[in-house]
Amino acid sequence: MNLSIDIGNTRVKAAVFEKNTMLSVFVFDKKKIITEIKKIIKNYEVSDAIMSSVAKISGKKKVKIQNIVKVHQLSFATRVPFFNLYKTPKTLGVDRIALVSNAVLKYPNKNVLIIDAGTCITFDFVNDKKQYLGGAISPGIEMRFQSMNIFTATLPRVTPKILDDFIGTDTAESLNSGVVNGVIQEIEGVIHQYKTKYLDLTVVLTGGDTNFLSKQLKSSIFANQNFLLEGLNEILTFNQ
Repeated sequence: MNLSIDIGNTRVKAAVFEKNTMLSVFVFDKKKIITEIKKIIKNYEVSDAIMSSVAKISGKKKVKIQNIVKVHQLSFATRVPFFNLYKTPKTLGVDRIALVSNAVLKYPNKNVLIIDAGTCITFDFVNDKKQYLGGAISPGIEMRFQSMNIFTATLPRVTPKILDDFIGTDTAESLNSGVVNGVIQEIEGVIHQYKTKYLDLTVVLTGGDTNFLSKQLKSSIFANQNFLLEGLNEILTFNQ
């Protein structure tokens, strides 16, 4: 069995795989990573693991994890199933590397746009020749709400809601319209840009806000919250 570990900005997600079949998914706080990995190893016969991290993790914790299970640390130097044409490949986030790897293996010979809606919203494009060209990064939903609350004197912190109307009739609704409607229009606009240039386009939506956003998007997409974890497993299998 393989273990995929994704250390994000706000939490850790992990999954156990039997070949390409996902058996279980775990979500926990970064502070509990050692305890939780020990629990997983105790309950599953894991032989190999792979870890990606966009957040800082101490060298001491990395050593502790290596003592629990043999783990490959994903980096720009890892062998992957696509051609990286990014101008600064060493700066490409490991989360984006995993997403693109899964895209080229799951949708072979396709133009694929992967949208990861989490702390940030990332757009990554790989063409039908397995060439990764790049994409875009913008603030995520929570970051937008938080920034307006922090950088203004009076705007409150509100909870994201699915809109009944794009016209906000009070401050809370106006904030929701500005952020949620803004993100929806941004995603739809980016998809339109890519479809104008690449007529045959497959779009994948993933990340923590997948379920919230997928209900409101008009464009045809494949929604998969665990696309990154699957990508990590694909990279591990590819290197095995």
